[in-house]
Amino acid sequence: MSRSPLLDTPGAIGHPDGEDARSDAEVASHFGDPFAEQRAATRRAVVVDRSHRGLVVVTGADRLSWLHLLVSQQVADLPEGAGTEGLVLDVQGRVEHHAVLSHVTGTSAATGEAEPAVWLDVEPGTAEALAAYLSSMTFWSKVEVRDATAEYAMLSLVGPDTTEVLTAGGVELPSSDAGPLSGGGIVRRKDWPADAVDLIVPRDALRDWWDRLRGAGATPAGLDAFEALRVASLRPRLGVDTDERTIPHEVGWIGSAVHLSKGCYRGQETVSRVANLGRPPRQMVLLHLASGDDALPPPGTPVLTAEGGRAVGRIGTAVRHHELGSVALALVKRSAVVGGSELWVADDRDEGVPGPATVDPDSVPPDTGEPPGRAAVRRLQG
Repeated sequence: MSRSPLLDTPGAIGHPDGEDARSDAEVASHFGDPFAEQRAATRRAVVVDRSHRGLVVVTGADRLSWLHLLVSQQVADLPEGAGTEGLVLDVQGRVEHHAVLSHVTGTSAATGEAEPAVWLDVEPGTAEALAAYLSSMTFWSKVEVRDATAEYAMLSLVGPDTTEVLTAGGVELPSSDAGPLSGGGIVRRKDWPADAVDLIVPRDALRDWWDRLRGAGATPAGLDAFEALRVASLRPRLGVDTDERTIPHEVGWIGSAVHLSKGCYRGQETVSRVANLGRPPRQMVLLHLASGDDALPPPGTPVLTAEGGRAVGRIGTAVRHHELGSVALALVKRSAVVGGSELWVADDRDEGVPGPATVDPDSVPPDTGEPPGRAAVRRLQG
């Protein structure tokens, strides 16, 4: 996707050179004070340009029953206005795609007509590949799949005054998860951060919507503020907080994006086996970093044991939070995850990259006890 026109907004600061691993350089990093923008998001309302994200739209009479066979979530009976998350896995159960789904009859930006559709909001740069995979699986189903990234763009409102801003801007917040926007696109509620809403608007109207929301009382904020709130909410991002080996259980996507009672989709065997007979090899936790003013570690930086320097995981998103300080999401081996345990970030300790790191005990997933399948096997053996 091309550079956002909102980067030309007075005060908008782009991402520094070399920080384009997530295609985030296409939108503003901040508007002068990232910490003030974070505080505004927790006290008033901010608007964030997230127009670099991709969008896939699925239409047609079979859209729900067909999509149900391909994703990890239960969507066959997804009501109008409902939303959820879903994954596309490979045959080994590793995550290939993550999408936020909304079932909304909106107005097509291309034709101006009512269009019953499933909207799949995805990570930057992944819409084309997801659309290609879904298109290859249509066969005789009555569905149409298109990469709609060039048609639509996303803005996010965050903060306790979000409803007031929407009302002042002439937007009615739906009573359900999502609903259509007048003029095209959709508006949807978010379950994180607190008091947040996404607006998927026609891309050619992006600046008009930005000005409209700002005029309604929203403070401009960059992606840095949004990412800091996301990390504090322990919400992973595909390709940043995951790697090519990640399975859903490791990053908390069971339930939100995976329905354990649903079968018949690619990778389902691994999902069921881990849920019933074992535990995931790694866990996503929040690390408190001793970075100070040093550069934050990039995604993929190794996490080591404090003693011996043995590699036990990888850093995902690292941010500076206005209350928590320097923190990062990390995938770490279960054996190394203990609340309050000390680890080390980066294998070269002389490059100014943060050294010591501490696991936030509140981020450690609770021990759910013996898996049900293993308990059943033990009872039979006994």
